[in-house]
Amino acid sequence: MAARDILLVMTTLPDAAVAATIARALVERRLAACASVQSGCRSVYRWQGAVEQATEVPLLVKTTAARYPALEAALREMHPYELPEIVALSVADGLPAYLEWIISGTIDEDGLRNDDDR
Repeated sequence: MAARDILLVMTTLPDAAVAATIARALVERRLAACASVQSGCRSVYRWQGAVEQATEVPLLVKTTAARYPALEAALREMHPYELPEIVALSVADGLPAYLEWIISGTIDEDGLRNDDDR
């Protein structure tokens, strides 16, 4: 697996408690090796024709391309927003040992890298 197979997935949540709950669930399910709950931010956005603003908590999720479909499905299921921000960025490069740690953190108990390996 190469660096390009690693993804950084970004989402925003309404508060730190929801972000922490989702982060833990993603890591426990091995859909992510790590999910970092960030400090709150102020988001300004257009929603249903009006400019809105809200305090949100960014969540940065480290996963693999192979685990992304299941991770996206889990995020959509758990996310409280009608239209959640779910953006996946490919990693161009990184510390090889850290990238391998992400890969190993997303392999399930049976040693499979994703649901398609079964």
